Amino acid sequence: MIPILKRINELAQKEREEGLTNAERVEQQVLREDYLREIRGQVLKSFQGLTIVDPEGNDVTPEKVRMHQITEARKRLH
Repeated sequence: MIPILKRINELAQKEREEGLTNAERVEQQVLREDYLREIRGQVLKSFQGLTIVDPEGNDVTPEKVRMHQITEARKRLH
């Protein structure tokens, strides 16, 4: 689980029950942005290992995914 999720949920509950201060609203927004960045990173990482094969065994991985995989592999080499 993503560590900041607990705090995001605490702030959401407090918002529903009693409201948030301005500082808490700012914190909530920052945490949500960090959370989304983390999720997007996980999705991109999942795509790095993706290979699509058709029923005949041909690699039909989209070019955009393949190019991203190559770029990431080059980054790891340097």
